[in-house]
Amino acid sequence: MTLEDLTRKKDRRAQDRAALDALLDEVLVGTLSTVTQDGRPWVVPMLFARDGDRLLLHGSTGAGALRQVAAGAEAAFCAYAVDGLVLASSMFDHSANYRSAVVRGPLVTLTGDEAWAALDAVSDGLLPGRREEVRPMLAKEVAATVALALDLTDDNWILKVRTGGTGEDPADVPADVWTGVVPVQPAYGEPEPTPGQEALPVPASVERLRFGRGGIPDREDHRSR
Repeated sequence: MTLEDLTRKKDRRAQDRAALDALLDEVLVGTLSTVTQDGRPWVVPMLFARDGDRLLLHGSTGAGALRQVAAGAEAAFCAYAVDGLVLASSMFDHSANYRSAVVRGPLVTLTGDEAWAALDAVSDGLLPGRREEVRPMLAKEVAATVALALDLTDDNWILKVRTGGTGEDPADVPADVWTGVVPVQPAYGEPEPTPGQEALPVPASVERLRFGRGGIPDREDHRSR
């Protein structure tokens, strides 16, 4: 994807692959967009994970959007994070600090051992360590799930980033109007056990999720493989 694909705020494009990876590793949900055979748009929010140079998606084999892209339909995947609300001296100049990525390209259906490995990678990406705490997947469960991969190449993604304050000229800001940035910091809350399991200890995977580095989920860097 080229700079010409952006129609506004072209200065906000970031070309740092590490920044792209950081965003994709941080957020849990993105939107998969495609077009049906009759030309109608189809957009579905989905959990996902990054595994090295590809994005991994999964879902029921009966899911319409996944069947569509598995059959070769054009697709784009979007993920974003809001990092702060930017409060200016006028509503017109209010904004947000954010990071957003769009990856475009064909999705490949994974089968056999690749499908098993992809589903493991998605699990590890969403909640590292949880697989070791539960029973293994059954063959029939894998068969009922479609695993898809979207490659990250040098030319199929766009990352936009806004950081900083309002950008206003201080001379234009009235002395009695507060301006600045209100950070947005997502966090995990107190775990809620299934009724009847209150006496069981909270598993290690959940503890790491809640109390990882700086209060941010502590996910192993398996995605760099």
